[in-house]
Amino acid sequence: MDQLYDKYGQKGLEIFAFPCNQFGAQEPNPNNEILDAARKKTNCKIQYPFFEKLEVNGKACHEVYQFLKNNSSLWNESKGKCEDIKWNFGKFLVDGQGYVKNYYEPGITPMEIEEDIKKLLKSVQ
Repeated sequence: MDQLYDKYGQKGLEIFAFPCNQFGAQEPNPNNEILDAARKKTNCKIQYPFFEKLEVNGKACHEVYQFLKNNSSLWNESKGKCEDIKWNFGKFLVDGQGYVKNYYEPGITPMEIEEDIKKLLKSVQ
C-alpha cells in the first residue's frame, strides 16, 4: 500500500486502513499498539489514516463496512444480503463521490489494482 500511496497520494489517492480481529485472531493488540506493530511487521511507513479495530462481518459489522459491502460485488441479490469478507486485506476502491467501484478479494495484492486506481484518478482530472 505504501508504494501506491507514495505514487498516487499527491494525485488524489486516499487509503484508509481498518484493522480487524475477526480472522484467526490475527490482530489481538490493543488499538494503541496496532499501527506500530503493523509498521514493524510489514516494514512499511503507513502514512495514511489507520483506524481502530472494527468488525467487518456479522451482527456487529461497522456501518462503514455495511455500506461498502452493500454497494459492492459482495451484495448477493438472490440471498438479499451481503457475502462475508473472507479474510484479512479485502480492499474496496471508492471514488471521490463515495461510490464503490470495486471489491478485491484478500489474495489480490495492492499492486494488482494499480491500473484500476490509475483509471479512476484519470477520470476525475
